[in-house]
This record gives sequence, structure tokens and C-alpha cells, in this order.
Amino acid sequence: MTPIFSVHNDHIKALARLAGKAAERRSSGQLLLEGIHLLDAYLARHTQVEEVLIQTDALSHPEVHALRRRLPASCRQVEVNTAVMAKLSSLSTPGELVAVVALPAPPAEPEQGSILLLEAVQDPGNLGAILRTAAAAGIHQVWLSPHCADPWSAKVLRAGMGAHFALDIRTDAELGDVLAGFAGPSLVTSLQASASLYATDLRGRCAFVFGNEGAGVSAALLAAASHPVRIPMPGEAESLNVAAAVAVCLFEQVRQQLG
Repeated sequence: MTPIFSVHNDHIKALARLAGKAAERRSSGQLLLEGIHLLDAYLARHTQVEEVLIQTDALSHPEVHALRRRLPASCRQVEVNTAVMAKLSSLSTPGELVAVVALPAPPAEPEQGSILLLEAVQDPGNLGAILRTAAAAGIHQVWLSPHCADPWSAKVLRAGMGAHFALDIRTDAELGDVLAGFAGPSLVTSLQASASLYATDLRGRCAFVFGNEGAGVSAALLAAASHPVRIPMPGEAESLNVAAAVAVCLFEQVRQQLG
């Protein structure tokens, strides 16, 4: 195992840039995963782990030991100290390890289930929660417009809790074109819609469209959707957080399909 104990090491500086900049991730085709849980979730579906950096104190950790046994033979393993791990981590208390992995490529044959379209969802916590909800509800394909938060940032990955690796995530998409090519109903939530979500047939393949936290879905995308629906809210709140609205809609489809 290679040791690196200096925060001024050129390789560590390059990894820090990879952790902090979306442009670095796009150009290199790599991302950093922080902690045992995310690496475990990645290894459940992918094998392209290029490097794992492990804190000295964590080398004897049982879960770290188990993960090391699952790494490909080509994976470089590096021992680092607390200072180096802190430079690579977005957490105030860094985890046991950081892994350098390949950005998952979209599948050649997309699954034919319902899809999720997100327009300019900018809060990393919201985006991560939405991706986690989508994976739990059986959605496999997620389209993100420009100006969405970077789905591969540390904050979104952490909020997604490993859901990313069960999804086909497509970024910088022209959502109007996606809807135009979708064979099935497309639903968008709107406070002005007359149709209730709960009175809408969601048993077949659907496209679900959600917008920015403040502005909502753009007028153009609202017009392109075939089924504007409202989520009944008998209480006093004016609207739902976008992550909550996604959960309500996707699991209403789950309820109808199971019923």
C-alpha cells in the first residue's frame, strides 16, 4: 500500500480539484466517493474503482477490510493521514476512506418504465433526496436540465445515499425534446391545475416533470406536458418542497400500480 501523508502532494491537489469542481469531473470522467456506504453502493453495481485512499486509523476497521476484499486487483490503495483526508472531504469530520471511481455511463438500452424530468432544481439536498426517492419508487431514468445542481457533487451524493448507482442520470438535457419523444402521458404539478393527482390514472408509463424550488416549472415546459395536476393540500401551506412533491407523486403511482 502506497503512503501519502502530505497535503501538498500534487496527486492529492488534483483529487481535491476533482472533489470540488464539476468541470474536473466531466473532463476526467471520474468522481470521488466519500465513506464506506457510498463505496459499498457503487460496488454493488460497478467495478471500475481506480483508487481508494484510506485513513491510517481505519485500516483495521472491519467494514473497510471487507470493502478492500471486493476491490479489483487493478485498484491502487493508498494510506493517508487525517490531514490529507480532510483536504479531500466535504465533511467537518472526514470518513474512513475516499474512492476514485469512473462516472457511471448511461446504459445502451434504457429501461422502458416511467421517467423523471427535473428543471433547474438547484439545492443539492433536494436533488439528492429526489434521486433517492426515484430509486425507491422504481424510477430508473432521470433527466436533468441545465442549471440543475451537479448530481455528482459530494452534497448530492451524500443526500442520495447511494441511489445514484441504481439510476440512469442524464444531465444538461433539453427537457422539451425529451417530452416530445416520450410515448405516454406527461404530468406536471401546478397549483392552478383542476385535475387532482389522485384522480389521474398513473398505472402506465408516465413522465413526471418538476421544476425549480422558487420558480417552479417554466411556462414552456408546463405547456408541453399533457397532464397538469394538483396535489390536494387541505392544510394552510401554499406549496410543497419539490422533494416532497416528487415523493407524493411517485409513490401515488406505486400505490396505483400495486392496487
